[in-house]
Amino acid sequence: MNTRLTLFVVLAGTVFLLSSCRTAAPRLDYRALANASVKLGMDIDLHDNHRLYTEVAGWIGTPYRMGGDTKRGTDCSGFTRQIYKTVYHKSLDRNSEGQRKQCRKVAKHQLKEGDLVFFSSNNSGKKVAHVGIYLKDGKFVHASSSRGVIVSKLSESYYKTHWISGGRR
Repeated sequence: MNTRLTLFVVLAGTVFLLSSCRTAAPRLDYRALANASVKLGMDIDLHDNHRLYTEVAGWIGTPYRMGGDTKRGTDCSGFTRQIYKTVYHKSLDRNSEGQRKQCRKVAKHQLKEGDLVFFSSNNSGKKVAHVGIYLKDGKFVHASSSRGVIVSKLSESYYKTHWISGGRR
């Protein structure tokens, strides 16, 4: 009798444990990812930060507006601030130099998805005048003063010349 009870308890426990283990595929919004891929002009892989890519894709084409931080109009630091707030739940300063000071410096070859990228301008000397968010494959998203929110390549002549550093928060 004792052996049967022990066997029953072991079998019942095994069934319970096996039935409580459930492996499920991650829930992905394939339509949103496909739209983001098209808008950003890049492939989005399974291991990429899908929330980052779908969020920034929603900003593509937003016009530039000095001091703005909404989809009706934004400047570069307003854009990065809103993305970090939404995607990472982190607060960033309202200007690009302040954002640089909040980050750990990262070399260009060590950039990871979500790192900030900082640039000077023709008029700023070596001071930070522009910020964007690194995506991958040498591409970053930013609010251009002439074209609004766009994806650009770090290898473009202007960005190579005006590169200051990457930053990780």
